Amino acid sequence: MNHSDTIVALATVPGTSAIAVIRVSGVKAIELTGQVFHGKDLTQQPSHTIHLGTIRDSERIVDEVLVSVFKDEHSYTKENSVEISCHGSPLVVKEVIQLLLKHGARLAEPGEFTMRAFLNGRFDLAQAEAVADLIGAETENARQAAMNQMRGGFSKEINALRDELIHFASLIELELDFGEEDVEFAKRDDLRKLILKLQSHLNSLIQSFDQGNVIKNGVPTVIAGKPNVGKSTLLNALLNEEKAIVSEIPGTTRDVIEDEITLGGIHFRFIDTAGLRETADTIEAIGVGRTREQLKKAALVLYMVDLTTADYEGVMKEVKELDALNVPVIRVANKMDKGNPELVRLLMKQDFQFISAMNKTNLKALEDRIVHTFEVGQVKTGDVIVTNARHYQSLRDTHDALNRVLEGMDKGVTGDFLAMDVRNALHHLGLITGQITTEDLLGNIFGKFCIGK
Repeated sequence: MNHSDTIVALATVPGTSAIAVIRVSGVKAIELTGQVFHGKDLTQQPSHTIHLGTIRDSERIVDEVLVSVFKDEHSYTKENSVEISCHGSPLVVKEVIQLLLKHGARLAEPGEFTMRAFLNGRFDLAQAEAVADLIGAETENARQAAMNQMRGGFSKEINALRDELIHFASLIELELDFGEEDVEFAKRDDLRKLILKLQSHLNSLIQSFDQGNVIKNGVPTVIAGKPNVGKSTLLNALLNEEKAIVSEIPGTTRDVIEDEITLGGIHFRFIDTAGLRETADTIEAIGVGRTREQLKKAALVLYMVDLTTADYEGVMKEVKELDALNVPVIRVANKMDKGNPELVRLLMKQDFQFISAMNKTNLKALEDRIVHTFEVGQVKTGDVIVTNARHYQSLRDTHDALNRVLEGMDKGVTGDFLAMDVRNALHHLGLITGQITTEDLLGNIFGKFCIGK
């Protein structure tokens, strides 16, 4: 990308709407917009002002608009920016953007406005990533976690760790300049105490990722069991709508059916799957294969049995197989109103949740159990929670590098090797906030943003 270009993109959702907002940013953004805007001279207007006028192609009026002017340091990108509020007709939006392109702008790449804000020092890389998280937040916890990160809470923690490590790194580097004089500026006992202190902070952040991942990405939850045990009926009951086809014919569900619901402030993606059984039906066999693939990716499994048809030995065999997945499994016994009393008695000893999906009996108790399995609590202002897998990996890499420093001191290695591992730790911390970046890293991060942000 050429970051000196003037870029333009639709900032609101494409489609017909009451209004649409078109963003323009770059050194010539105000001047260029002024070439198609008829009203006040935009180049002479102060920052943070709004002006009524028309967008024209020569003398032809394209639309009547409001233009907001933001100058230099006072804009989101810290460069001249304009936001054009026009009527939300796709045709109008297309014509306005085409006019700006004709006068020298180019279409923005995904996330390019936020990338410019980062490159121009509006915020660091972790805060920039939080912008995308805030846009995509689907629960209050996800919104608050993203807001905390965007306001710099996480970055403050990382920078504090990095600053302390930089101090000792500089002392070790100083020792290397006086290598022949056998001096020790960085006292090893102090360095050990510092590293143990840093690792304690890192461990807290690393451990918060389990909670943060649930908050940000939700919980993929697979409903599994033999054909015709009521999986689709349970999905419909949880969603309170007829999402999946329900039939007494075994094998009705032949593909994966998904939908999402928020329970207890946590986003769950429920996945209804084909029944687990051996089958000669080619299409059904493909569905069973996909079920097994979904089970490998699940964060939670609802294992269902039919109390009117199940046999105890077969159930316990399937329970053992699912427990081997090493993910939480909630055992659900369906059709409790019609169940075999002896089977009910046996399964009561095996931690089964008894429900009737058809009648929605005990459904609230099952929902409470699902939520309790992933209890995350309420995210409050100021809470520092790691929600980003990239940050999590960098924290792990930093922790490993500091472990190597401790091991090196135990073995009595020289300062140059200690300095190498300390620099490695600083490198991984710097990747989080963007003190250290590469084009590939930035492209990967901002390429996931929506165009116009």
